[in-house]
Parts: sequence; C-alpha cells; structure tokens
Amino acid sequence: MPQHILIQSLFKTEYRKIVSVLCRGFGLKHIEIAEDLTNDTFLLATETWMQKGVPENPTAWLYTVAKNKTKDFLKHNKVFSEKIENQMGYHQNNFDEFEPDLSPQNIQDSQLSMIFAVCNPSIPVEAQVGLALRILCGFGIEEIAEAFLSNKETINKRLFRAKEKLKTENPDLTITSPLEIEKRLDAVLTTIYLVFNEGYYSSTSNQGLRKEFCLEAMRLCYFLIENTSTNLPKVNALMALMCFQASRLDARVDDFGKNILYEDQNRDLWDEELIAKANYYLIASAKGQELTKYHLEASIAYWHSTKTETKDKWEKILQNYNLLLQIEYSPIAALNRTYALSRANGKDVALLEAQKINLQGNNFYHSLVAHLQEERNPKMAIEEYQKAIELSKNKQDKSLFLEKIDNLRLLI
Repeated sequence: MPQHILIQSLFKTEYRKIVSVLCRGFGLKHIEIAEDLTNDTFLLATETWMQKGVPENPTAWLYTVAKNKTKDFLKHNKVFSEKIENQMGYHQNNFDEFEPDLSPQNIQDSQLSMIFAVCNPSIPVEAQVGLALRILCGFGIEEIAEAFLSNKETINKRLFRAKEKLKTENPDLTITSPLEIEKRLDAVLTTIYLVFNEGYYSSTSNQGLRKEFCLEAMRLCYFLIENTSTNLPKVNALMALMCFQASRLDARVDDFGKNILYEDQNRDLWDEELIAKANYYLIASAKGQELTKYHLEASIAYWHSTKTETKDKWEKILQNYNLLLQIEYSPIAALNRTYALSRANGKDVALLEAQKINLQGNNFYHSLVAHLQEERNPKMAIEEYQKAIELSKNKQDKSLFLEKIDNLRLLI
C-alpha cells in the first residue's frame, strides 16, 4: 500500500483514538492541545516514513510517538510553570502529569466517554453530532456537510461555536448518571447512524463503499449494548439495522469496485451469520413501548434481507416507510419509499409520488426518476441520468449511470 494511502487510512482509524485518550488526560477544555499533539504525530509519520520507510507496526509507532510528544509537552509546560511563570507572578495552564494509556481497553473507554461528553445538551444537536463526527470519527468537513445536506462554511462555524462551548464548560469525561446518559443517548445514536451511512454509501468519496466506517459504527454500538445503562431497545434496533445492511456489503460491489443495484445482487453473497445476529438484536429491540426510526428502518432492512421477491414483501416495506415518515420525515426516506412504492404498486404510481417530492439538485432524486422513466420514456430517462451524473461526486455512481444511458440508447 502506498505510504500516503496508508497514512490516510491510519488517520481515519487512529486519530480519534489518540485524541480521545489525550482529552481524557488534559480535559475537554484543552481539546485543541490534544488535537495539535495528534496532528504533530501524523505529520512526523508522514515525514519519517517517506525518508526511512514504513515501520513494521505503524499503529504502535504512532502510539509511541503520541506518548512521547505528550510527555515532552507536559515536561516543558512544567519547566515553564516552575521557572518562568512563578517568577513573573502569573499562571496560565498547569496540567497534572499523566501517562497516556493507549491500551485497547482505555481507548474503548475514552472513546465512549468522549462521545457522551461531546454530545452535550448545552450544544445544539446538529453541532453535537457534527463535532462527534469530526473528532471521534475522522469525518472531513465536506463529509459532515453532505450528511447534513449543508455547506462547508455553515459546518465550520457550527463546529467552532461547539468547541468554544466545550472549552468554556469543560464537561466531565466520566459521565455515569443515568439521567445524563439518557439526555445524550439520542445524539450518540445519531452519530453512530451517520457514521454507518457514510460507510454504507459514501457520497463524498470515490469509494462508494467504506467498510471501515460501517465496522466502526457497529463497534461503537456494541459498546453501548455491553453497558447495562445503555443496553436499551432503540440501541438494539440500531444494531439490528446495521447488521442487516452489513450482511449485504459483499454483494453491493463487483470485483472491480462497481456498484451493483439491489435487484441485481447475488443473494448467495449475503452473510447469513450477520442476518442471524440482526434478527437477534431485532427481537431484543421489541421490548418496551417506544417505537423509533431505528425500529422501523431495521424492519425495512429485515424485509430487504429476505431472498424471496413477493408483492407482500414490498407492501410490508412500504407500510414501514409510511410509519417512518410520520415519525421523522426526511427527503431521502421519502425517495426510498417511492422506490418501494414502485415495487408494490408499479412505476407509474411511483413516478407521480417522486415528482411531488421534487428534489431538484439531488442526484438520488434524478436517478430514481430516471429509473421510473426507463420503460415509458427512455429519452426522458437519459436526461435524468445525465443530471444525476452532473450532481454525483462518486465515480462508481457516474459509471453506473453512464452504463444505464448506453443501454437506454439502444432502445431509442
């Protein structure tokens, strides 16, 4: 693997772990120090590995450098405090000395502590989730903007205000109160949900599928299930949803990385073990009276994971989408419902519904309209696929739409 690709990959997986551990030592009000030390670690990796080659264990190398940089920082800070600040009669930041513990257990604990601390009720929910995606999940600003259907300038401002709020309040990183956990859990679940979605379908990366994001989201959700205070029905519902979706990952792309649509997938490639786990978590989610979007989406994913194609299957999916839109409306969910409507009641009915949504400027919208127009109006379908290509940032999507256009031109 080329060095720059390796470093990018490690940045995605290890940056958040190092930041979480350092924040636990410094406190959230000094989050920028934790980020600076972590950034310096990766900068040194880039410079050193380019000259001397990649070490045998790159992750261990990063952890060692991060520890040493933290110790050096604390040592210099102590010297400055004792020899200069005391003589001048003022004090700025006197940090307690700590040993950065980058053991697997402490990394796990630190990440969970950080995600609950960042999802602070004093910060607007979108800012909570955005900050968690940025710091703990390695999302870029563009990826966060895409997740919120927003722009980079708005996201940057939102994250800056959220960081300033955290620095002022310096919240406790050892949240154990059931009431505090309850206040923050929905934002935590939203973060995990968005991480999985970015992995399942990346709208900002040339990789349509990013399995490492899917696995990270499932790992974080599993931590919640292992904890008695967060092992709740909606957490199990989210886990069920992700397991159902992950069971089809290998069938979603071919050997060349090209996207494969649901109706064209090889069912034999679906992971039966993951489907069984999903069913287990879906049953566990049925306790209690609360019905969340995760329950409904998990139910939809359950039906998608059944191999037989019947009208009843699509009617069940459609019913779940109807309930989902009542609980929490989103344009993307409405588009997905329209596809289910086409399978249950035909493309003509679905096309009328799609046109009511009218999401001009969204590649999902134009590709769906194109799909619904393929048989009744191939020329119109080609125009819609061309619009989808112009709006798509994912090269796999563009390739798929171009292939659709080529096939439609044979019909004209």
